[in-house]
Amino acid sequence: MQLVVKRQPSGPTFTHGDLFIDGQFQCHTLEDVVREQPGVPVSQWKVAGKTAMPTGTYRVVIDMSTRFKRMMLHVLEVPGFEGIRVHSGNTDADTEGCLLLGMVRTATGLEQSKVAVAAVEAIVGNALARGEPVTITVASVFAVPVGAKT
Repeated sequence: MQLVVKRQPSGPTFTHGDLFIDGQFQCHTLEDVVREQPGVPVSQWKVAGKTAMPTGTYRVVIDMSTRFKRMMLHVLEVPGFEGIRVHSGNTDADTEGCLLLGMVRTATGLEQSKVAVAAVEAIVGNALARGEPVTITVASVFAVPVGAKT
């Protein structure tokens, strides 16, 4: 199963996007600001707790979150990041590098987040139960110029 996040340009504090599962639109996304500078090590552009994960393709599992104390979607092996989860939330205050989901996009964030997360967790959980590998590709629909301050 292939999940794809198509990001829009970042605002001052967050980045909107859309989540597709096997090519079909599923819901909206919200992340921190995209600060990635291609070819530059993560440690040189990441602002802890305020930076979206780098573009790329990553494996997704469902496992126990020590922070949230429940089984959740976990994005693995993200360079320079640990504990990237896909979870509910409404604004950039609810994410520290994680991916938030919502059914409704607003000017300041997302709404109906728990509905979106439950649907995606069910779809991914079923795929994993069938033994299918699940990946997520994070792609910006815009180019970040090298050296740009975002």
